Amino acid sequence: MLTEIRIESLGAISVATAEFGRGLTVLSGETGTGKTMVVTGLHLLGGARADATRVRSGADRAVVEGRFTTTDLDDAALLDELLEASGAERDEDGSVIALRTVSRDGPSRAYLGGRSVPAKSLSGFTTELLTLHGQNDQLRLMRPDEQRAALDRFAATGATLERYRKLRDAWLTARRDLIDRRNRARELAQETDRLQFALREIDAVDPRPGEDDELAADIMRLSELDTLREAAATARDALSTDDGACATDSLGRARATLQSTDDAALRALASQLDEALTVVGEVARELGGFLDELPVDASALESKLARQAELRTLTRKYAADVDGVLRWAAQSRERLSQLDVSEETLTALERRVDELARELTDAAIDLGKARRKAAKRLAKEVTAELSGLAMADAEFTIDVTTDLAPGRDDPAALVLPSREVARAGSDGVDQVEFGFAAHRGMTVLPLARSASGGELSRVMLALEVVLAASAAGTTMVFDEVDAGVGGWAAVQIGRRLARLARTHQVIVVTHLPQVAAYADVHLVVHSAKGASGVGRVTGDERVAELARMLAGLGESDSGRAHARELLDAAQNDEI
Repeated sequence: MLTEIRIESLGAISVATAEFGRGLTVLSGETGTGKTMVVTGLHLLGGARADATRVRSGADRAVVEGRFTTTDLDDAALLDELLEASGAERDEDGSVIALRTVSRDGPSRAYLGGRSVPAKSLSGFTTELLTLHGQNDQLRLMRPDEQRAALDRFAATGATLERYRKLRDAWLTARRDLIDRRNRARELAQETDRLQFALREIDAVDPRPGEDDELAADIMRLSELDTLREAAATARDALSTDDGACATDSLGRARATLQSTDDAALRALASQLDEALTVVGEVARELGGFLDELPVDASALESKLARQAELRTLTRKYAADVDGVLRWAAQSRERLSQLDVSEETLTALERRVDELARELTDAAIDLGKARRKAAKRLAKEVTAELSGLAMADAEFTIDVTTDLAPGRDDPAALVLPSREVARAGSDGVDQVEFGFAAHRGMTVLPLARSASGGELSRVMLALEVVLAASAAGTTMVFDEVDAGVGGWAAVQIGRRLARLARTHQVIVVTHLPQVAAYADVHLVVHSAKGASGVGRVTGDERVAELARMLAGLGESDSGRAHARELLDAAQNDEI
């Protein structure tokens, strides 16, 4: 429930705060005072696109702040999850503050529970609490997709529709794969042959990771075999020989001489010579090992050069080095697994497509049955509501028909058991159309062609009253939904809104006194010194406002008398 809204520098409103209670709240006021700015503010809290031109002249930004409670909702778990994901926090009283700013020059900002959030996150929270209806919503009601959505809401087709959509995605994917394999069979077969030939060539050489670098080092060593042997032998002889004239003997004598003294500094140097002797000994042994491992002759060079040539054949074709060749081979084997165009594979894929088509058909039929069954009940209940809105002779119908595909070549063509070729859209194979006739004997025509503005307002209100049971506890906002209506029909709209307010918080922007008289809370948007504000009216002030709405006679005794009579009748009406 929306308990409070504060608006700053939005349109005609400079600063205004409005408090809302349970039941029916009405906003009225002279034309141009900014009544619709309250609704605009709610749209902004709902994540609507920010319009910098709405910022009041002379201000840098507009601010809309709303306070919401969730205690009236049957299931607030989803809202709790949204709050937790956003890091938002509830206020001390358990309410949640949502805020939106619109800058004249910069981007808009959204805040939820004291945390900055994307406008989409704010919308995710408020759309669970707010349902906004205006004259644009009446126009949307004439669109087939909106009519289908309204029927699905009444039929509670959520789980069935979700199953259908998952099957449709799987079916379309498998079908596209099958068609692609068939159309590209020759091309894919050629690619398969090329990859298989290349992999056979690589497997025949059987390269090891890093083998090319190892070969290059070995070949360089073998190419300079004599030079390397001479250098290693000379160095080893200098370090350790059998004739005693070597580096180790000289170092040993030097160490013994230093150790024979009593001088601490010289004995320390002797210790360092110990380390030097260890290093010299290790180097001499490694040089010996190096000489032992060198080939006696350069015959091994030829075999290594031949192996290098084999590897270079691969690196010229497939990658810059052996490691790259091995990666290319792994990727090619993965690609081969996807290029199977054998008859067995195509047959298996055809069976998969047919199986998914049967499952999708069953899901589409189940969805259509649920819609057709619900369509009869919804049409009957809306027609009954219209009767209570001073349209006793009106008839409201809902037709659910199959959306036929232009042919089997349609990418989403689905053959039904009836042999009809339907188009499997994202919402099923059904077309939903609302029909309307204002009087008995008239031909029922599509709603878009048969209803006037006032009639359309009542149809939408009747539909919302019927659908309201699925959204108990939410806040419903109507912006001049009673446009084009007057007289007894206006009284009936007021009664229906009051009835709706038993299970919902209802906020209505209206110009009709017959509607305003049924309000539990009456707010008036007033203008003073070029700025608008919002105030609550009760008692004589409310009577004066109703008199003004009746005929602009707020100060006349007759206008007040008429207004008081209207108010008493509404307050005593057993809805």
